[in-house]
Amino acid sequence: MTRPDPSPRLAARAVIVEAGLLLLVNAMANPASTLWCAPGGGVETGASLPDTLIREVFEETGLEIEVGQPCLVNEFHAPERGFHQVEVFFRCRITGGALDAGWRDPEGIVTRRDWVSRDEMAALRVKPDSLAEVAFDGGFAYDPLERLITP
Repeated sequence: MTRPDPSPRLAARAVIVEAGLLLLVNAMANPASTLWCAPGGGVETGASLPDTLIREVFEETGLEIEVGQPCLVNEFHAPERGFHQVEVFFRCRITGGALDAGWRDPEGIVTRRDWVSRDEMAALRVKPDSLAEVAFDGGFAYDPLERLITP
C-alpha cells in the first residue's frame, strides 16, 4: 500500500534522562510488538518541532517538558508501504506532570512507558540504534536510512 503523499513524514522525539535512566515508550500500537522508542510523534502543518514535542510527550506520558538542543537525526522507511520518516531528537527535561498509573494516550498508541538504564536497553529492541549512545554519552548523531521492521 502506498501513502497518498510520497514526501517523508517529519517527527520530533524527546531524549529524557533522569538519574541515569532514559524514558522509553512502546513504538507500535500492536501489543505484541517488542519495539521501544523515545516519546514523540509527527509534526502537524504549522507546528514547530518543539511545540510538537511538548504536545506529543504530554499525550504519550502525561509529562510536561522543556525542549533543549537537537541531539540526533534518524531516518527509516518501509518501502512496501511507501513510508519514509525523518525524526529529529531533542534533549529535554521534565518540568511538571507525573507518570500516573491512570494515564491514557488519547490516540491509543502508547500503552507502555518505562525508565531504563543503558544496561537494560541492551536487552530491549530499541530504535534508532544510536539512541543509547546519544542519551547516555552525549554528543550528536545521524542514524542513516534503515528499513522499518515491525513486531
